[in-house]
Amino acid sequence: MNQHKQLTLTAGGALLARLKAVGVDYVFANSGTDFPPIIEGLAEASAKDVPLPEALVMPHESAAMGMAHGYYLATGRSQAVMAHTNVGLANCATGAINAAVENIPIMLFSGRTPVTESGRFGARTVPIGWGQEMRDQAALVREAVKWDYELRFPEQAGALVDRAYAIANSTPRGPVYAALPREVLCEPYKPDDITSPLSMQPARIGADPTQIGQVARKLAEAKFPVILAQHGAGSAEAFAALGGLAERWAIPVCHYWAVQIAIATDHPMYAGIDPKWLLERADLVIVLDSLAPWSQQAHAAREDATVVHMGPDPLKARMPIRNFRSDISIACELSDGVLALAAAMDGSEPGDAVGVRKTEIVERNAATRKEAIERAKIGREGTMTADYVALKVSQALAGRQAVLLSERGCPMPAMTLDHHRAWYQEPHAGGLGWSFPAALGMQLADREQLVVATMGDGSYMFANPVACHQIAEALDLPVLVIVMNNAEWAAVRHSVLDIYPDGYASKSNQMPLTALSPIPDFIKVAEASRAYARKVESADALETALAEAIDHISQKRTLALLDITIRN
Repeated sequence: MNQHKQLTLTAGGALLARLKAVGVDYVFANSGTDFPPIIEGLAEASAKDVPLPEALVMPHESAAMGMAHGYYLATGRSQAVMAHTNVGLANCATGAINAAVENIPIMLFSGRTPVTESGRFGARTVPIGWGQEMRDQAALVREAVKWDYELRFPEQAGALVDRAYAIANSTPRGPVYAALPREVLCEPYKPDDITSPLSMQPARIGADPTQIGQVARKLAEAKFPVILAQHGAGSAEAFAALGGLAERWAIPVCHYWAVQIAIATDHPMYAGIDPKWLLERADLVIVLDSLAPWSQQAHAAREDATVVHMGPDPLKARMPIRNFRSDISIACELSDGVLALAAAMDGSEPGDAVGVRKTEIVERNAATRKEAIERAKIGREGTMTADYVALKVSQALAGRQAVLLSERGCPMPAMTLDHHRAWYQEPHAGGLGWSFPAALGMQLADREQLVVATMGDGSYMFANPVACHQIAEALDLPVLVIVMNNAEWAAVRHSVLDIYPDGYASKSNQMPLTALSPIPDFIKVAEASRAYARKVESADALETALAEAIDHISQKRTLALLDITIRN
């Protein structure tokens, strides 16, 4: 008989124990007055030797969501976030939107103000029990999650966790949400077996062999095939396979607004970030898991080209408007699809035309990359551009197998990124404040990995940096944080100039609604949590500053922050 077979726990304790049983390592929690049964459940289960996920105190819910997001990127394992009623859930909403767009299966829970005013254990006891009542609390995140539910009875706790996990991890993955009323969590529950196997398995979609064969035939016959990728290749194995496929068949790979890389940036078939010339030439366009593979305002595939979309949700069904042509739509786990296509091409031999095409593409890609690197080297009276900083960061990280996150931070073009986890850009949802806590989650997953979070000054402030620095110190997470400080919302400025290049705003000395002056002293913010922090204002000082920060992380194992002054 299982040692926990006759165990009685509160529903709160049973839910936590079940999270551990399905593979959750951490609960990133920001507690409130609805948490007594959760906290008591942790203590009770621990006292009864019931395995539990580790519950971590998060000073802000945005940090909790970002860390769960980053931990999943590093491990491929879903984690749980617990927030305080409606107000805590509201602070989770941006993270849920980011997770939804990027198919990150976070299991999100929040308390619900007690339903009863008296007469039940756990009923309302303080005025906020009335103040936090909502008609539809789940509506705060419903559009961002795949599934939501409110726990009604204690005996549902285990089944609720199983269903939440299975739905979150089914293709296409995404966040789920459950509300947890305090009275229900307080009730006793005798689970049949809190360590039993998962009662329902996530659903996976396999690549259709007929469609893969169809694409393989078109690829073998294509005069100028191209690959556009935004979310990587899906795995280390698929990353390697895609690199081999691209080189053997002379297929240029473009990273237009990439969130992850699908091919190394020093690979001969890496074609940079601009798809325009590729789309003008291509008779076969293979789109790998891309939300918007090109800008329909600026680019277009040829009318006679075959366009293939491959990924967990090739048509991006949750997007109300997304009208990119897709002649062949292959729903699959991205890694499976890439590996299947590579295997299907093994039986064919490239002809002479492929060799001719390869020579042209290699030369053009090399020239494009050289131009990006040379442009990045340019400074002006010792000041630095974002591209210059990116180049120097790339050189400082060479050979270290580091992970770099860029949220309006280091641009990709001049960087050397050579492994499948080398690069993560902010989610296309644009929920700012992501990279700092996501980097903390990645560091938590692998404490020996060098994790670098680069971000703009605005993104740093959005990250609730006081909370993030407190977490880094409390959990001993030695992330390297690089703030690209231009004292403004540069992304907003660039958007205005893109739409109104000759408008009044472009001609003004100060563009309205973009300035962040006077900028706070970020050094003092970091030092408030005993972090290593340095200001870098000159290009001549950057290499030394990077080396010293990395050395500090290696030797002292605490967070290091560089506040780098850049110009636009």
